[in-house]
Amino acid sequence: MPPKLLIFDLDGTLIDSRADLVQSVNAMLTHLGRPRLPDEVVAAHVGDGAAMLVRRSLGPNSAPEAESLGLEYFLAYYAEHKLDRTKLYPDVAEGLERLDQAGYRMAVLSNKPVRPSREIVDHLGVAQHFFAVYGGNSFAQKKPDPCGIHALLAESRTTPAQAVMIGDSAVDIRCGRNAGTLTAGVTYGFMPQTLAAEPPDRRCDSFAELTQWLIERRDDGKLEVEELTTHGI
Repeated sequence: MPPKLLIFDLDGTLIDSRADLVQSVNAMLTHLGRPRLPDEVVAAHVGDGAAMLVRRSLGPNSAPEAESLGLEYFLAYYAEHKLDRTKLYPDVAEGLERLDQAGYRMAVLSNKPVRPSREIVDHLGVAQHFFAVYGGNSFAQKKPDPCGIHALLAESRTTPAQAVMIGDSAVDIRCGRNAGTLTAGVTYGFMPQTLAAEPPDRRCDSFAELTQWLIERRDDGKLEVEELTTHGI
């Protein structure tokens, strides 16, 4: 059967939010009297939710009280600055439009909290392409736990074999594997190096390449179904 459902990670996959995340983390560290971190270090901490981002940025010996204060400050600061420099990656707007026209149903599954996830998608003008936008606090567990994918499969009445989980990190690929979906990894995001440890079914260097692969895969699947129907199978 051709794929029907596309589930996208957000940060590092659809949006380049690196600058705003780095600024928010360093504002939190400054507030707590800690030294700022280089951009690439903060970016490497992204992917497992806000609490883990703060914990990693504070370091392994940070006290729970510091983590709690840091998380509170980070969330408040990021809420005000999440759209200062965040933007769609190249070809995302056009690609989503093409995928929509090709008949795909699409959703976002992020480990970022759900409220800023939805606000960012809406502000960047692509919310109309998604029937659902879920965040790290939408379910009892975050990715790579598959509960978010299971919910999206149920909502769209789609089987795992008809879905593709798309992201920039091993967390996303592992989540798709845990749910039994196909997986696609993009190499332009925050953590492409982690895809070596968790190889996706397809690796793409741009959103345009990803779009073309998905459209060809859907068209190939439709052709196979038509051929089976024609032959009475």
